[in-house]
Amino acid sequence: MAKATPEKIAPGKAMPGKTAAGKAAPSPDYPVTNEAIIAPILGWIIPGAGHIYLRRYVRGTLLLISVFAMFFIGLAMNGRIYKPNGGDILDILGFVGDVGAGGLYILARIMDWGHALAANAAADYGKTFIIVAGLLNFIAAADAHHIALGKKP
Repeated sequence: MAKATPEKIAPGKAMPGKTAAGKAAPSPDYPVTNEAIIAPILGWIIPGAGHIYLRRYVRGTLLLISVFAMFFIGLAMNGRIYKPNGGDILDILGFVGDVGAGGLYILARIMDWGHALAANAAADYGKTFIIVAGLLNFIAAADAHHIALGKKP
């Protein structure tokens, strides 16, 4: 009778369902749910809404107030709203930061806000306020995603 021998596997290759070290492939610890998809999208469109959707009312309200305040203070200081373009790298990065504000950015573009010339230092600070509002909203949307996945309490 022939003795059964283990299969030969080429170096660096793994068997199906196993890692290269021979261990079982890890299953996702945090399954993706509908909440994990809806919360960050909702939070991007309306700042803080993703947290409110997840019943984190205080955090959501604080984010809503913070992002709205920074965005509108930036506009009041004659801050510039960047438009999509393929020009200067700083303009592209400014656009990415502005888009982070989600619905506020869309509203500003529809209402044609934020196209004043930067004639003073306050306008430069205003532009920075608007960009930081968008970046904070990106972080808040990612936070809502992690809360929905159960990675964060």
